[in-house]
Amino acid sequence: MKLRIQIPFFMLGLIIFSYGISVAIKVQHLGIHPWDVLNIALFEKFGLTIGTWAVIVGMFLVVVSYFLDKSYINIGTFLNALAVGPLVDLFLYLEIFPQSSTTFTDVLVLFLGIVLMGIGGGMYSGARIGAGPRDGFMLSISDKLGMSISRVRIIVESIALLLGWLLGGPVFIFTFVITFIQSPIYQRAYLQTSRWVAKLSEPLKPKKDVRSA
Repeated sequence: MKLRIQIPFFMLGLIIFSYGISVAIKVQHLGIHPWDVLNIALFEKFGLTIGTWAVIVGMFLVVVSYFLDKSYINIGTFLNALAVGPLVDLFLYLEIFPQSSTTFTDVLVLFLGIVLMGIGGGMYSGARIGAGPRDGFMLSISDKLGMSISRVRIIVESIALLLGWLLGGPVFIFTFVITFIQSPIYQRAYLQTSRWVAKLSEPLKPKKDVRSA
């Protein structure tokens, strides 16, 4: 019964998250996500492909998360890895995006993408059928250290950004904005979705028969 509640939130979160990535890609000249800075830096330094490094980094984080708190690793972790890429490609193919023609409107579009990524990421993680590799790593650390999700996310993504920058990855002004804006949005969406899933999963209480009272 609970999966009937969790799966719709998880899938909706993936769709919103993937669309947010697609929106941000359309204005990528303003800045890219810290994890993408790291993936691009590894690609330029050691070869392979950006996607391959995303998988390698993701799997490394899954292994670390397994030893920290394997409760965040589930079927959803692998669904995330398989579904996000194709969904992003689909949205880019359909080109259903807000129109922008100036730097100001480009910034607004980027902010929209950041907000959608935060909401979507929080939703699919809050559904509790397996967080994505990076989200599961972040949530595991949050649980172990007793720190807020947003603070852990900012610290972890700042470290990823620093490593990417040291390896020669591209860093732009809005790369920093993405981390500090998306993290609190993710936390709010994660906590709210968790409450909704828990509430909707509660068994219905039978109505009291007033005639027997």
